[in-house]
Amino acid sequence: MSLPIRDDTGVFRLARDEKLTRLERIVVLAVIGGLMTLDIVSLFVSPAGSALASVLSIATTGTFALYLWWPWVATGSLVAMFALSFVTGTQFTVVLAASVGVGLVMRLGRMALILSYTGLFLLAVAVVAYTDGGATVNVGIYLVIATVSGPIGFALRVASARGHRLEEQLVIQAEQEKEAVLAERRWIAGELHDSIAHHLTVVALHVQMLDDPEISRDSQEAIRTAAKKAMADLRFVIELADDGPRTSAIQTGDLAEAVDEARSEIESAGHPVVSTGDPRDTRLPRIAEIVLARIVRESATNILKHAGPGEVSIQLDVDDESAALSIRSPLPATPRRDLPSSGTGLNRMAERVIGASGEFSAEAVDGQWRVSARLPIA
Repeated sequence: MSLPIRDDTGVFRLARDEKLTRLERIVVLAVIGGLMTLDIVSLFVSPAGSALASVLSIATTGTFALYLWWPWVATGSLVAMFALSFVTGTQFTVVLAASVGVGLVMRLGRMALILSYTGLFLLAVAVVAYTDGGATVNVGIYLVIATVSGPIGFALRVASARGHRLEEQLVIQAEQEKEAVLAERRWIAGELHDSIAHHLTVVALHVQMLDDPEISRDSQEAIRTAAKKAMADLRFVIELADDGPRTSAIQTGDLAEAVDEARSEIESAGHPVVSTGDPRDTRLPRIAEIVLARIVRESATNILKHAGPGEVSIQLDVDDESAALSIRSPLPATPRRDLPSSGTGLNRMAERVIGASGEFSAEAVDGQWRVSARLPIA
């Protein structure tokens, strides 16, 4: 499963509220705590006449802690502190704090809060300038501080956004790697089933025939051949699963070879085989040949396990639009229990055909088991 990645750093992130990282919270709270400690010490060592100013200063500093949780509430509280500052004559201190607060607003607030805060800050600066004719220099200092504080807050916001995006990418990458490992395991299991399980079935079948002196030699040869092929297929699967250099070419399946091999194995088990159609037809695309070869081999495995006495037919029809394969085998009078089946083979055949945009069916028809596959070739 693929997860979306938010690529909206910068100005696009101003459309929503942000939260500080743990480190940022610790730093902000430490600074606020230090300033409030100084204000509290000042409250006790200063003359009694400045006690109200010290209390207002403590409250103003504490207001910035509200930005960590409720930016709008903090802004409203700062406006209230500014209004009360005219009573104690500390409006310049509150405006100075508000100019530093621009950075916090740019770091945390959405566009509506940023615009509201900017308007209120400029209004407060204008009010201070209007009420004190000698405040021209001070107004410039406030604007400079706000101009520096704002971009710093915005830069921290962008950096935080990039950090979140990187975390999301790492999570997605880990998920993709996990799925890739699972897919590789499923692929290896499928390859082992499609190739080695077939040869082991041949071995198991002919082991039961070793006691018959008339066919013992043929069975021994069949076992030797099947074991050799199983080892070759096992080495092939191991090489594909290995990241190292390949020592052999990738075997993708040969339909004519698969039909010949299936005929030989089925006839060795006592079933006459009738094969029609040309598996070397040049109109067959490679993907169709590979899929049909797998179906022939898997069907041969199932026939060796389950078929009753009688004739087996392999029919291949190829035209300019499609390739149709039909394999028929007689149903057994009683199910064989010495060679159990999990049904994985049928599922694998269906997956291969459907994956190649084809049609697949496997069913009992008129006392026979019929496997049919049709693949488009146009």
